[in-house]
Amino acid sequence: MSQPRPESQPAQQQTPPGVLGEMTPRPDHGEESYRGAGKLAGKVAVITGGDSGIGRAVAIAFAREGADVLISYLNEHDDAKDTAKYVEEAGRRCVLVPGDLTDRMHAHSIIPKAVEAFGRVDVLVNNAAFQMSHDSLDEISDDEWDHTLATNLTAMFILCKDAVPHMRPGASIINSSSVNSDMPSPQLAPYAMTKAGIANFTASLAQMLAEKGIRANSVAPGPVWTPLIPATMPPEKVESFGEQVPMGRAAQPAELAPVYVLLASDEASYISGARIAVTGGKPIL
Repeated sequence: MSQPRPESQPAQQQTPPGVLGEMTPRPDHGEESYRGAGKLAGKVAVITGGDSGIGRAVAIAFAREGADVLISYLNEHDDAKDTAKYVEEAGRRCVLVPGDLTDRMHAHSIIPKAVEAFGRVDVLVNNAAFQMSHDSLDEISDDEWDHTLATNLTAMFILCKDAVPHMRPGASIINSSSVNSDMPSPQLAPYAMTKAGIANFTASLAQMLAEKGIRANSVAPGPVWTPLIPATMPPEKVESFGEQVPMGRAAQPAELAPVYVLLASDEASYISGARIAVTGGKPIL
C-alpha cells in the first residue's frame, strides 16, 4: 500500500473537468505501489470516470488483481490513455470509451461495448461525478442543476439497468457516494443531494438484486485529491482542502482503491447494501 504524500496542495485553479498534468502535487493512484494478489482474476469491470482520480486508482488496482477493464470518461484523452497503459502493462485488456454521460444515448452505449469486447460484465463501478462550489442558491443555474443530476444520478441508473442482464451470480455493483451524502456541505448542495440519492438507490438495489446473486454497495469517500477539486473549487479552498477531517489531510486516490477491490471480489460474498466510509476519521451516519 502506498504511503500518503507528505506535501499539501497549494492554491490552484483549472477548468472543469480538470486534468492530472496541471495538478500540484500529482496525485498517487498506486502506479508504483499497488501490488495485486489475483483477487479479481478473470473478471470484467466497467468503470466510469476511470481516466483520473478514484476511477484511475480503481482501474489500476483491478487490472493488477486480474480484471479486464472498460473505462468510460468525458474527454480527458491523455489521462485515459495513460491509465490504459497501466492496465495493459498489468497484462489485462482495456477499452476506452470517451463521451458525455449526460447524453442518454451515449450512456446506453457503454454496457453494450463492454459486452461486445468481453462477453459480460462482472463488476460495475459508477464513479463519474460533477460538482461546483457555490455560496448561495442564486448562483446555481437550472442548467447546472440538471447537469449534476444527469451525471451523478441518471447515468448511474442507466448503467445499472443496462448491466444487470449481463451479470451472473457473484457480480458486483459499486457506486461512489460521499461523506456529503449525510453531512452535506452548503457550498455543494446539488452534488451532496445526488450523493445521498446514490447511497439510497444502492441500498434499494442491494435488496432488489439479492435473488439474482448480484451485490450492490456504495463507497463514501471523504476529501480525495483528484482533478475535480482544483477544477470546481476556489483556489483558497483548494489550499485548505482536507484539513477539516481528523487526519488533517486529503486522501490520495490510491488509498480508496483497496475498498473497491474488496467489494468487487468474491471475498465480499456476504457484503451487500453496505456503505463503506473512507473519510480520514470523519464518521458517517
